[in-house]
Amino acid sequence: MRIELVTGDITAEHVDAVVNAANSSLLGGGGVDGAIHRKGGPAILEECRALRASRYGRGLRAGHAVATTAGRLPARWVIHTVGPVFSPDEDRSPVLRSCYTAALAIAADLGARSVAFPLISSGVYRWPKDDAVVQALTALRSEPTTVEVVRLVLFDEQTRIAAERVHSGIAEPQ
Repeated sequence: MRIELVTGDITAEHVDAVVNAANSSLLGGGGVDGAIHRKGGPAILEECRALRASRYGRGLRAGHAVATTAGRLPARWVIHTVGPVFSPDEDRSPVLRSCYTAALAIAADLGARSVAFPLISSGVYRWPKDDAVVQALTALRSEPTTVEVVRLVLFDEQTRIAAERVHSGIAEPQ
């Protein structure tokens, strides 16, 4: 699997699947979640409501993932995952890594060859960006998959430069 770090708008990525940093309600919100729902259109919300009415009545738990249509996005699927809120007092990094591995496993099950991820939990959930990159790359590199390209889509150039620094400092798995 090839991992690419890019600056951009995840809703404009031409990939098989886009990962949504969703909130547990699955019904849209701010940040990446709101952008995906707005640009993808009502079909995404309709499927999310159906998921809430069936398997996820209490919402999607942090670290888990589920797929829906991508609506009007230039992708085929949206894979929704809920990241943990950062805590300086509790190590929630296994939950954050699970967001990536769970989404990647669903992408592979769907037959996706390319997937775009945001930097999960690094916005309103306050995860420090450098560590969020470490957690993302560690998780993605540890998961055997048939996905060929994973693109980590970063919000701004400053974050991408920091991610490149972190990426080059993490050893490839043996």
